[in-house]
Amino acid sequence: MVRLSPESLQIDAEKVSGRLEKLLASFFKASGSRGVVVGVSGGLDSSTVLTLTVRALGAERVYAVTMPERNVSNPEDVKDAEELAGRLGVKFFKAEIAPVVEALEQAIPVFNRGETLAWANLKPRIRMVILYYFANRFNLLVAGAGNRTEILMGYFTKFGDGAADFLPLGGLYKTQVRQLASHLGIPRKILDKTPTAGLWPGQTDEAELGIKYETLDLILHGLVDLGLSVGEVANLLGVEASLVGRVKSTVEEAAHKRRMAPILSPF
Repeated sequence: MVRLSPESLQIDAEKVSGRLEKLLASFFKASGSRGVVVGVSGGLDSSTVLTLTVRALGAERVYAVTMPERNVSNPEDVKDAEELAGRLGVKFFKAEIAPVVEALEQAIPVFNRGETLAWANLKPRIRMVILYYFANRFNLLVAGAGNRTEILMGYFTKFGDGAADFLPLGGLYKTQVRQLASHLGIPRKILDKTPTAGLWPGQTDEAELGIKYETLDLILHGLVDLGLSVGEVANLLGVEASLVGRVKSTVEEAAHKRRMAPILSPF
């Protein structure tokens, strides 16, 4: 009998950590790169990626870059990112993106802050430009911090935080990342934070998604991994079928964000 409960997504965090570290080390060795750069926000996902990377490759091969935006990013998050980088012994850099955002506001003829989505999406793209500068400058791989929940829901900026050379958390749902982070010893103040992309003051993931990660992950597991119908998932979880249907539609609509651009060949 199929069941959907928090236990359905329990992982053996020690085993998962070991496998990811081996995969990361193997991928890195085959790449011929000198190291890895991680964009760190002080949040759960990037902190977990940074820690995994250090365990797999050693601190001497890892660069951590925090890219806050003045008057938008929480100073405590920046502090947490710097403290974790210091504890892990990696190279740490801070790049303030507000001047770049302001320069683009002036440079783009049709710029309009009222178009919130277009304006907000500039920021992850600016951050990815900075990370790939580090990658080019020092022959590094860019480690992405996206998890399976975000990838399936399309909850990332195309060619922004969705751009990376590898995604060590891409096979784990958000609630599973939390389990892994706890095993890795990520500080409690980071574990307990409300997830946010930090695109504007007060923004949170769950407010934007309209659903808590604990419920969303189980819906995705039922629909995608188990191949259940909308009705079956709704019945198993005791939620409205309309909610499950909305999640299913979002996954389908976000498919283009999970694919390379189509090649329109005339041959």
